[in-house]
Amino acid sequence: FYKEQNYLLHPCPKPIIFDCRSRPRNVPVITGSKDLQNVNITLRILFRPVSTQLPRIFTSIGEDYDERVLPSITTEVLKAVVARFDAGELITQRELVSRQVSEDLTERASTFGLILDDVSLTHLTFGKEFTEAVEMKQVAQQEAERARFVVEKAEQQKQAAIISAEGDSQAALLIANSLMEAGDGLVELRKLEAAEDIAFHLNTYFLQFHRGI
Repeated sequence: FYKEQNYLLHPCPKPIIFDCRSRPRNVPVITGSKDLQNVNITLRILFRPVSTQLPRIFTSIGEDYDERVLPSITTEVLKAVVARFDAGELITQRELVSRQVSEDLTERASTFGLILDDVSLTHLTFGKEFTEAVEMKQVAQQEAERARFVVEKAEQQKQAAIISAEGDSQAALLIANSLMEAGDGLVELRKLEAAEDIAFHLNTYFLQFHRGI
């Protein structure tokens, strides 16, 4: 005699497959600079899970761990880093900003069992008011450079005219000094040269006239 027994069999659990290869993800963030300018930043992140921590990632976060973690910690880190710089410094020190974001974000992601192979700052723009102010400043700088060029050119022309006038004055002074040193002899020499020139032309005229007769 056998007594009938019922057994509850647990079905085989569905396998959960995680991709442990490095994958890219772009995360856009809007935050504020030290001087209260709106900053639009996009980070490109190459990430992958630590394979030994997959059970913890699955149970504490879920299969969509990247959707839950990356936007949150990226916003957190960017807000903290960008707030240390004013708008101008974000432009001139962009490499430093990118490196600081990468270091802080990599450290933060490790607490969730994620490895960041690369973090790149791919997009950095500012609000409309700041952009217009920068454009106006650039136009003003260009106008100032143009005005400075005109002034420098006028100054160069003025200096050239002064040098030319000084040269003419010195030449006239040298001639006057030469005349004073030569005295009447130079004057007489010029008279003789003029007389010889007149005589030459008269002789030429008489010779032509004689041949014509």
